[in-house]
Amino acid sequence: MNSFGLTELQAWYIAQCDGAWEHTYGIKIETLDNPGWRLRVDLVGTELEALAATRGRVERSETDWLEWRIADGRFEAGCGTHNLGEAVAAFFALHP
Repeated sequence: MNSFGLTELQAWYIAQCDGAWEHTYGIKIETLDNPGWRLRVDLVGTELEALAATRGRVERSETDWLEWRIADGRFEAGCGTHNLGEAVAAFFALHP
C-alpha cells in the first residue's frame, strides 16, 4: 500500500485551485456514525475528470475496512476509524 497522506492531499488540492474550481468543488472529510470516515474528492475540472466509473472494497473486519468508488465526477470513500490514510492512498492510486 502506498503511504500517501494529508501532505499529498493538500498539494493536490492546491494544484487544482485556480480562482474558480475551489468555489464550486473541493475535498470533504467527514466522520461516519459506525464509526469511521468518509472522504469525498471532486474530480470535475481536474486531470482525473475522465476516469471511468469504478469501485473497490476491502473488508478485513468490522472496524478495518475500506470501500471506494468513482461516480458522478467524484471519488468517494468510506472506511474504518484507522483507515483514513488508506482511503487517501486509494485516491492517489487512481492517478494515471
